[in-house]
Amino acid sequence: MWRRNRSSTLEPPPAAEVTANADSAGPEVKIHAFRIGFVGALGVLLAILLGGIVGQLGTVILYVALALFLALGLDPVVSWLQRRDIPRWLAILLVFVVVIGVFVGLIATLVPIVIEQTKILIEDWDSIVENIQNSDLVAWLNSLVGGDAIQQAISAGGDWLADPDNLGALTGGILAVGAGIAGGFTGATIVLILTLYFLASLASMKRYAGRFVPASSRSGFRSVSEEITGSVGRYVIGQLSLGALNGVLSLIFLSIIGAPAPILLAFIAFLASLVPLVGTLTGAIIISLVCLAASPVTALAAAIYYLIYMQVEAYVLSPRIMNRAVAVPGALVVIAAVAGGTLGGVLGALVAIPVAASLIIIVEKVVFPRQDVR
Repeated sequence: MWRRNRSSTLEPPPAAEVTANADSAGPEVKIHAFRIGFVGALGVLLAILLGGIVGQLGTVILYVALALFLALGLDPVVSWLQRRDIPRWLAILLVFVVVIGVFVGLIATLVPIVIEQTKILIEDWDSIVENIQNSDLVAWLNSLVGGDAIQQAISAGGDWLADPDNLGALTGGILAVGAGIAGGFTGATIVLILTLYFLASLASMKRYAGRFVPASSRSGFRSVSEEITGSVGRYVIGQLSLGALNGVLSLIFLSIIGAPAPILLAFIAFLASLVPLVGTLTGAIIISLVCLAASPVTALAAAIYYLIYMQVEAYVLSPRIMNRAVAVPGALVVIAAVAGGTLGGVLGALVAIPVAASLIIIVEKVVFPRQDVR
């Protein structure tokens, strides 16, 4: 017969009791509420301060990101020149001279055109509005709605835009426009200078970044970083090629149909094509609307041309030019472009696509292999 040994049973330790009475038998736990609250408040204030700093430096961060991606895009050209027995410093100098030459040439070509077209628009504004009112398109729209509501709306809009006070309020005033133009030139200069520095020190930047990775993972990090920089560089070169092709073809076609300021519109087509999918469509809409100043037939011809061009670009040109770059799904391109445009305007939309491409490479080369091992 087994007997229960009461002395061998383990009794639970006495529970700790939170109390303010020093004479209590249980252990005392002191809670420093003021210290916890003070440290938490400091953490919140520090987070707010860092958020404000990042917000203030948002434009600078965007310039740095754009310059880095431009450097990655120009690096394949520099490497190609190096393989032709040209020193790297000379290859960088040649590439940068060409880039600055193109930049200065575009400014020297477009600024007089913008000034001339603006002068013509101001002088012939009344006749432009009258031509639009008497066009066949407006007459057809009036027949649909009944009466002359469309003509009256165009006349009211023309009178409102003809008032300098209203136009100044719409654009923020002459000082705001001048500040925007000066800021654009300043930003372009900063981006060009940063691109030169990044292009000259790209190899050392990669080596320095590898020092932050443990030695056991350093070879894998270098492999992934080389693939990311190579893919982003090819992506930038491919997108610039698509934009240049769209700009040249737009210049030829718009000159044939008699569109107003074809060089300026072709430059708009080039800039819009730098943002995939949504950029070409946006540029086509803007150019077609501007062509209404010439005639509805001209605008219709431009709209048909860009409708055909977008199909050719999506199914013929883009796959051939971008076949070596990383493939970014169309839905992700749209999301990245919209998110980048919301955060940083046009520059943010341009930078967002290479960022999405880099994230795809990281997921495919780092995240997925780790998940497959587990």
